[in-house]
Amino acid sequence: MAILGSDCLIHIFTFLNVDDLINVSSVCKDWLEAAQTPWLWRRLCLQRWGFCNVAVVDSEHTRDAWKRYYLRRSHLESKMSQGRSGCDYTCKGLRGHTGRVVGLVYLEKNTPTATEPWSFCSTVCSASTDGTVRAWDVKTGVELWRSAMQSPLTSIVGDREHGLVITSDSSGLIKSWQAQTGVEMASYHTSSSHCTLLPYTFKDRCFLFVGTAQGSLHTLTGPEWSKTSSLAVCDSFNVNVLLASPDKKWILAGTKDNHGSSPKVISAASLINPSSEEGPLSQCLPVQGFHAAVFMPSQPARLAVVHQVDDHGAVTVLDVSMKASRYKSEIQVVQHGMSLGLPGNRSPHNVLLEAKGGDTLVMADHQDVWACYLELGINVKFLSANVSSISVDSFRVVAACRDLSLRVYTWKDQKGEDDLTPINRYHLLGGSHTMSRGFSHVACDYSSIVAVAEGNDGKDVLKAYSFTS
Repeated sequence: MAILGSDCLIHIFTFLNVDDLINVSSVCKDWLEAAQTPWLWRRLCLQRWGFCNVAVVDSEHTRDAWKRYYLRRSHLESKMSQGRSGCDYTCKGLRGHTGRVVGLVYLEKNTPTATEPWSFCSTVCSASTDGTVRAWDVKTGVELWRSAMQSPLTSIVGDREHGLVITSDSSGLIKSWQAQTGVEMASYHTSSSHCTLLPYTFKDRCFLFVGTAQGSLHTLTGPEWSKTSSLAVCDSFNVNVLLASPDKKWILAGTKDNHGSSPKVISAASLINPSSEEGPLSQCLPVQGFHAAVFMPSQPARLAVVHQVDDHGAVTVLDVSMKASRYKSEIQVVQHGMSLGLPGNRSPHNVLLEAKGGDTLVMADHQDVWACYLELGINVKFLSANVSSISVDSFRVVAACRDLSLRVYTWKDQKGEDDLTPINRYHLLGGSHTMSRGFSHVACDYSSIVAVAEGNDGKDVLKAYSFTS
């Protein structure tokens, strides 16, 4: 019998799936050697995920690095897809706040491109009306640091590029802390009872966009927080929507409180480097009755907007670009495709909106959660529940519900007109209704989920679900 060379074996093994590749490893020493070829496992990784940290895995200089990466990461995703208590995940109660939690952010966030996402230790930070900021280890539930008490906090954001946590309080005071240690870094006082915050980085410099209750957008330069520019967005209404485009060129600012006004898209460069002669360059969106917006993650400057049309809601997709002429530059906002009505001619009030990729939206109201496939012009309902918050990424949809459950769905590998509904995986339970009124916020990274359970006694608790391999 002819003996196949190693090159022939490796070529044949490219037609095998993972289980078969593992099985042939036990046939003989030559087959084991061929099946352990790093190129085979690197190919399988990139075929399955497409977003692997190639440089870091290659730098390990061990023959089985890609095989170990594939097996451990697929095992972790299997656990995240099954969600069996005590077997696939652990749950910790993060207790300490004596007021309502107004928001939470990941300080160190696990991503699919981490070298070992199965062993990553995530940390989250929460802000409360008790006037404190607290950092937590998600896996152990240990409080890492807390800030000194101040006026009730109203919002929190994280700037992971510069290692900062930033908050605003009811007196208009903005503060930043060093994320690792909790050391206070700087502060800036506004006259606003509520601020909407958006961190921004340009050429390694940190900036902070601040929407105020008076309708203004301020640009602060960090880390000392000095005001660089200001722009009127919506007179006398709270700027409560503040977003940055994936290409970092555009800032969207607007209010959901005045349905007669339109949000503005603004050149980020004109905010951080204002001209002495002209103010920041901005353009109103061609929609009214604005309620929610999101930039599409895989598009440089494509924006989906939920707004009122007559007596029902609609989704309109807009492309933002700059038109330069000989004498000036202007922002162009062009509608992309036809507007899509919300299912059942429902109202756009209180709609939650998130996006996946370049053509998929996830929306929720007090009754249902549904996926909106823009390319196909189709809405598909996949959950009926009283939802308070949603988190969407390329792997999962997590809905925080008022019945004190987290509903976890995963995306299907293929999408066709007859196969659109995300897969219903499992529920994560948050405790007893005698102690809590339901979940109010949820945030996720690749290997964990953290949600806020509203306490009946006014003391909220964070529930941290950590998936391990």
